[in-house]
Amino acid sequence: MKEPKAGGFWSTLRHGGMPSALASMRGGAASQQSAQQMAFLRSLMREKRRPEVLHTPLSQLETVVFDLETTGFSHQGGDEIISFGAVKVIGQEIQEETFYTLVNCTCLIPASITELTGISAEMTREAPPLIECLHRFLSFVGQRVLVAHASAHDKAFLNTALWKTSKVQLTHRVLDTMMLARWLEPSRSSYTLDELLAIHGIPIRDRHNALADARMTAELWVSYLRDIARRRQVETLGDLYAYLSRT
Repeated sequence: MKEPKAGGFWSTLRHGGMPSALASMRGGAASQQSAQQMAFLRSLMREKRRPEVLHTPLSQLETVVFDLETTGFSHQGGDEIISFGAVKVIGQEIQEETFYTLVNCTCLIPASITELTGISAEMTREAPPLIECLHRFLSFVGQRVLVAHASAHDKAFLNTALWKTSKVQLTHRVLDTMMLARWLEPSRSSYTLDELLAIHGIPIRDRHNALADARMTAELWVSYLRDIARRRQVETLGDLYAYLSRT
C-alpha cells in the first residue's frame, strides 16, 4: 500500500492512533473525513494479492479471524452490517489484539435480529457510520489473510458495503473454516459453527456477538492448523489452497 501524505488525518493516525485521528476529523470536517476514508479504502483494495504470501509457512501466517452481524441474510435485498468483530492470529497463537464496533445502519433492525444478537436500533443510533467502520476494520486487518466461518455471507456483505461506500471490492485472501472442516472431517453431517465448536471442545459463549464469534472461530482455526501441521505435505498457505481446491 502506498504511504499517505504526511500531516492532517494521516499524521494524527500514525501518532495518536485511530480514536484520536477520528476525533480530530469530526464536526465541520465530516465530508473531508469521508473523502480520506474512501481514498484509504480504494488505495488498500488496489493492492494486488502478494504472490509471495503463498510461500508463507502456516506456522508463521498472520491472519485476522472475523465475523459480522447483519440485519438479515440478503445483501442484495437491502440488509446491512450492524457490527464487526475480529481477532488477530499468528500461526497457532491467538493474539490479544481485537476489534469490535457497532455500525450506524440505515435500515430497520428486525425484532428477531435484536433477539438473536442483542443489538437494537437504539444501540446503533450513536455508532459510527459504515464507511468509518470499514476504514477502522480494514486498518486493523492490513494485508493479513482473512478467516471466517461460512465466509460467503460475510464476504458478500463486505463487498456490498465497500461498493456502496467506495466503489471497490474486497481483494484480501479469505480462508473459510467450514471448507477446512469439509476437507479434514469429510464424514460429518453438519458443519455449522455450533456443531464444530462442540465437537472440538470449544466453549460456546455470547453466540451471535461478532467479537465472541470471531474469538471462537479463531480457536477453531487454530485447532485445524494443529491438525494440518501433522500432515507433512501441507506446510505453506499455497499448499493449503491446493488441497482445498480439491474438496
